Amino acid sequence: MAHVVKKRKLDKTRQDRLYFDSYTDVTIHEEMIADQVRTNTYRMAILRNSESIRGKVVLDVGAGTGVLSIFCIQAGAKKVYAVEACSIAEQAVKIVKQNNMEDKIEVIRGTVETVDLPEMVEVIVSEWMGYALLHESMLNSVLYARDKWLKPGGIILPSKAELYVAPISDPVVEDRLHFWYTVKDQYGVDMSSMSDFARRCIMNSDITVNSVTVEDVLSHPARFAELDLYSVTVEELRMVKGKFRCESFGSAAVNAFCVYFTVTFPCPDKPQALVLSTSPFKPETHWKQAVLYLDAPVDVVQDTVVTGEISMYPSEESARHLCVHVDYTIGEQKRQSKTFSIPDWSTLSCKSQPKEPTAYHKCIQQKALRRDFMDGHTAYNKDRSGRRLLRK
Repeated sequence: MAHVVKKRKLDKTRQDRLYFDSYTDVTIHEEMIADQVRTNTYRMAILRNSESIRGKVVLDVGAGTGVLSIFCIQAGAKKVYAVEACSIAEQAVKIVKQNNMEDKIEVIRGTVETVDLPEMVEVIVSEWMGYALLHESMLNSVLYARDKWLKPGGIILPSKAELYVAPISDPVVEDRLHFWYTVKDQYGVDMSSMSDFARRCIMNSDITVNSVTVEDVLSHPARFAELDLYSVTVEELRMVKGKFRCESFGSAAVNAFCVYFTVTFPCPDKPQALVLSTSPFKPETHWKQAVLYLDAPVDVVQDTVVTGEISMYPSEESARHLCVHVDYTIGEQKRQSKTFSIPDWSTLSCKSQPKEPTAYHKCIQQKALRRDFMDGHTAYNKDRSGRRLLRK
């Protein structure tokens, strides 16, 4: 008799421990520092705000290796409190000392919710964004720091975040589904009946982190949410939602939605603000894009209207993991709904876990699994809390 095993809800202490432990390995820090779009945009934004930073006290929330703290000193900050909860703080101390900034940067081991700063700050800087912007829920910590430690009139870098969506046609999915129709020609065995099973496996309810090519985007992206970091509340982050409307460029089969984000840095002395974008139309970042596969592809022609509403909220099992619910209508089709999440095997009971570790388990255990391609059918995608997800 089959038994349905429910997921256990993790207590907040364990959720936080799993989250912070994922940042103790060098791989994720190498990945972030090597992301030139990310790191250079932050560096440029901090230096462009040097007039607002010079002689001021700065709080770096989730400082990691301390690179943003160092940028702030280079921009003229008087003092930086680099708050970091995981053991990478030990490396940050060494890096700060190696750059002769130990008299200006104080690395504090702990969460921003538990540490006690000796003074209020005039600037908060943080690289808090997760996949699809809100995975990891680190923004909550930035808002806590804002409300407790930021002086009136202080600045937050970045100061605004926006979420976008666009329908896409992923040709890799169709190639993989068509593969089962080619087996007979290769081996004399008809395996076309596998196609429906393959579709259910591939076009599942996982949030897939992957790079979307410009050619696969079927419309202009639509903005569906905006967060002002000076005013947004933790309560509002419990449900971030918005409506969207797109019109397709031409004839194609929509088989997924692509979600991405931008964050904006104010630049007082420049005509335009500085934007860090994870759009498929911009240079690739380590965030890539979040891909949400439909249950079945839907054909569109030029100007076919795609409308809907997206809701983003924390998982019931783990508040740091993101769920995305999409209600959508494509052309004259009936309205459809689907809920997506990033897989989190740590929330499953022992009985519900497979005897042999899955690729996702191995990613968590090894922490440094390298990208691998096998005959063009298997690829690994990154999850900041588990390094890489097997793209099914």
